[in-house]
Amino acid sequence: MEDVKLIKTRLHAGVWEGELHVHGATSAPEIDVTCFGETVEGHSLNQDPDRPHVWLFRFDVPSDSIHDGVQTFLFSDRKSGARLSSLSIMAGDALAEDLRAEIDLLRDELDLLKRAFRRHCLETGAN
Repeated sequence: MEDVKLIKTRLHAGVWEGELHVHGATSAPEIDVTCFGETVEGHSLNQDPDRPHVWLFRFDVPSDSIHDGVQTFLFSDRKSGARLSSLSIMAGDALAEDLRAEIDLLRDELDLLKRAFRRHCLETGAN
């Protein structure tokens, strides 16, 4: 069985970095990055030469995606739709509670689940 974990190592100069640990698979999964349900480009995945089951993931946070409020970027496995990690950025007026970031994350996860469910229905022929 495949075990995949994306672990954040740092956020520096607008670049989110992490290690993708893949056990039980022959290759790393393709990673989708989305924000508000839209695909966001600007990421790379390279195998760590010293560790065979570790891939180095880098995501350049696009400056045109940063606005007042909360933006949540979801990192997910393209094939399974499984959420691997996320990045929430709060900008503009200071937010009194972290609740808005959580609600935004839940909305993005719900959109991800809806897409996965629809894909499942198409693949299995369910109506």
